[in-house]
Amino acid sequence: MYEGPVQDLIDELGRLPGIGPKSAQRIAFHLLGTDPADLTRLQAALQRVKDEVRFCELCGNVAEDTLCRICGDSRRDAAIICVVEEPKDVAAVERTREFKGKYHVLGGAISPIDGVGPEQLRIEPLLKRIAGPEVTEVIIATDPNMEGEATATYLIRLLRPFPGLSVTRLASGLPVGGDLEYADEVTLGRAFSGRLSVG
Repeated sequence: MYEGPVQDLIDELGRLPGIGPKSAQRIAFHLLGTDPADLTRLQAALQRVKDEVRFCELCGNVAEDTLCRICGDSRRDAAIICVVEEPKDVAAVERTREFKGKYHVLGGAISPIDGVGPEQLRIEPLLKRIAGPEVTEVIIATDPNMEGEATATYLIRLLRPFPGLSVTRLASGLPVGGDLEYADEVTLGRAFSGRLSVG
């Protein structure tokens, strides 16, 4: 629709996850009207991320060194590992301030339709981490969708034979403020099976 660099920018922005054509166009025109100093800061931040950010050698979380800040923190409980799909999931769990263990980032979820099988995920490093006696519990915190469920089922089957290892799955069910009529069958079923005694 537009010519040259403007259309190139819109096309590149549109390739980002969650950015549709209209959003890409809006962002492109916002950037065109932005102060050059702001654009320079954005460009520098993008370059720094590309140059300086890597993935933790132990857990797969984003890091600026060989280990992320969580793996490098001796105060965290190394006996409990929370398995998540992506680094953004680590940030979500950390915001709760409930979990004091360590993490393992799989790098995605099993999705045959997208060509992602167990071999493409960081499952082998997880098995090596839990092979020793130090780890006593693995919490599976994959997304409550088809891919997350498939990944959780696969991991549970793999981890079950490890002696002395407790394998748990995050509870899921109805969101606070939600209505029963809008809940899907899987969510409602999980809410029933995970119900708690109140007295």
